[in-house]
Order: sequence, then structure tokens, then C-alpha cells
Amino acid sequence: MKTQVAIIGAGPAGLLLGHLLKAEGIECVVLERQMGDYVLGRIRAGVLEQITVSLMERLGLDARMKAEGLPHGGFNLADGERLIRIDIEGLTGKQVMVYGQTEITRDLMEAAAPRGLEVIYGAEDVALHDIESDLPSVTYRKDGAEHRVEARFIAGCDGFHGPSRKAIPSSAAREFERVYPFGWLGILADVPPCNNELIYANHERGFALASMRSETRSRYYVDVPLTEKIEDWSDARVWDELAVRLGPEAAASITRGPALEKSIAPLRSYVFEPMRHGSLLLCGDSAHIVPPTGAKGLNLAASDVFYACEALTAYFRRADNDSVIGYSAKALARVWKSERFSWTLTKLMHRFPDDGPFERAMQVAELDYIASSVAAQTSIAENYVGLPV
Repeated sequence: MKTQVAIIGAGPAGLLLGHLLKAEGIECVVLERQMGDYVLGRIRAGVLEQITVSLMERLGLDARMKAEGLPHGGFNLADGERLIRIDIEGLTGKQVMVYGQTEITRDLMEAAAPRGLEVIYGAEDVALHDIESDLPSVTYRKDGAEHRVEARFIAGCDGFHGPSRKAIPSSAAREFERVYPFGWLGILADVPPCNNELIYANHERGFALASMRSETRSRYYVDVPLTEKIEDWSDARVWDELAVRLGPEAAASITRGPALEKSIAPLRSYVFEPMRHGSLLLCGDSAHIVPPTGAKGLNLAASDVFYACEALTAYFRRADNDSVIGYSAKALARVWKSERFSWTLTKLMHRFPDDGPFERAMQVAELDYIASSVAAQTSIAENYVGLPV
């Protein structure tokens, strides 16, 4: 098979890039190791910045998002009994959209066939070849047969554990990583949220987050040591812990219910440089990971896809190779700013095991400053709603 761009990974980044390239008349094919049902079964966050919303609007795939999504004009930081509201709409004139990543993926998947975007699920043993040349290729195995896709470019949208990043020689790359000493235990339940906006809570027992997927489905988190096992956390224990950490006002509004899904996710900050090597461009989690505190993961993938689409369109329409060469620097500039915000918010709202009285005093002072400073709130709001692309 021959195409112009071979995309590895059919999560939201790969599908979004495929749709955007297809809309520009650029031939592409998407390869995915898992089957479609498995991809849709992955539970992920769903606070969308304007870049993600605008790309779905650009594709004309925003109808369900606009009908079912929840526009939010603010969010809250909690410290004990204090609730600090960050008025992102009042401070920036913009909103975020609460709409699950699973739903974004579903919208993109369902539109693929009608729009002629070829997605090959169950593509196993994917390998990249000749990425430093102008004629790279991807091989994979499906139904016991070997297949090869020849392309001009390869887009690696295959996540942290995929083969794309590993195809770049270590001599040409740098990695930056911080692994956090805790994970987030999440519970998803068909119950109304305890607040109409997100609450990030810093409590002496640890961090908690009250979030939602809709007006009738809630997503909550507490941070736990990495040694914790999910089977030791009954639904009742999770709800009890949330009621303590979120504070009395939120606790009074919590509706308890059986977990639809419950898991513990480790946290890390990670950046891989460069995001382009030869004819390979990396997008999303294949190049960077952020802790979920700042709700940046999917949105960073969307901005990568935006830059990648710009670069590839310039190449195929105008033979502009400079845009492809500049892709990595442009994407990384936004990545590092988002990494900084996620790191800062994570440090502010979590109790780290090695922290002592001084570190706690710094958190209290920072929260006091945020509560009393419009400038501080504006900075947080600008980052939370999404920096310009």
C-alpha cells in the first residue's frame, strides 16, 4: 500500500490528524494495534481547551459535543474549608468544555468510514523503517499476513508505549522525566456531580478532585501511594475518603453510587525531544506526558496535531519543507509551557512524602496569594483555558 502519510495510533490524536489531513486532500491511513471496542473502552479525562473544540468544529464533528458537553466558565481550588473559584471566563473571555475523551474518540471513529478515512484495526507488530529517508515505510501483521505501507511521512500518535518514539536513535534524542510518588485512584459512577464546576482539593490526607462527564455521570479522584492496590479500596472507602478531602461543602452534595470503573493511574511528567526526526513526526503521548492535574494531555495532543497538519499541508501543497523542519520547535514551545503549568498545579495541590512544614507553609502562602490576587488568578485561568497555538 502507498499513501502520503502513515499514521500510527487510532486514539484521538491519530484520528484527529487523519480527519484533518483528509479534509486537506492529503492521502493517509491510520494503523491501530487494538480493536475499536478496546480503544473506546479506555477511560480518560475530558476537559477540552478551545484548540480541541475548534478542531472538532473545523471538521464539522462538533454537533454531539455541543449538545451533550458542559461548557464551564470556572473551576475551584480547595484547601481545608476554603474554596477559591478561578473565574476563567471572566478573566479570559473563554470557556472550557467538559466532554469525555471517549466521546471525542467515538465521534472521530464513527465519521471515519463515511469520510473515506481508512483505519486498520488489529494491526500487530508495527515497525517503522527508513525514517531518515524520504521513503519511510511501516510494516505490520494482520490476520496472519504481513503488510507494508509506504509513505512520504509517518505520524507517531501511538502513545507512550508505542513503537514510534523508539524508532528515533537515542543519539539524536533527549528525554526529561519526573515520576511522582503517588497515583490517582479514580472512580466513575452514574451519579450527579457534587458541584457544577471542578474542584481540586489539597487536604492533609491528600489530594482529591471532583469532576464529571455529564450532569448524571461523575468522575472523582484521590491520590494514593504507589504501593496501594485497587482491591483494597471498596466503593464505600473511596466515597468516605472523598467526603473528607473535598471538604464539608462538597461532601454535603456528594451522591454515592456503585463504581462503573475504578483504577489507579501513576503520574509522571515526561518530554521527548525532538518531536521530529527525518520523516517521522511525533504527536501526543508518544512525545510527552503530563500529570492530569492541569487537564492538558488530550489538549496538548490536539495542538500537536494542529501544528503537524499545518506542516504537512504546507509540504504537500507548496513543497514547503521548512514547515516540517520547524514542527518540533513549534510544538515543544507549547508543550513545555503546559508541562510547567501541570507541574506547578501538581506541586500546589498535593502533599509530597518528603515535604515538611516549610513546603506546606509555601502551599498555604501560595493559595493565600491566589485567593487575593486577580493577577495570580488570571495567570492560572490563561493556562487552564489553554495558551494560544
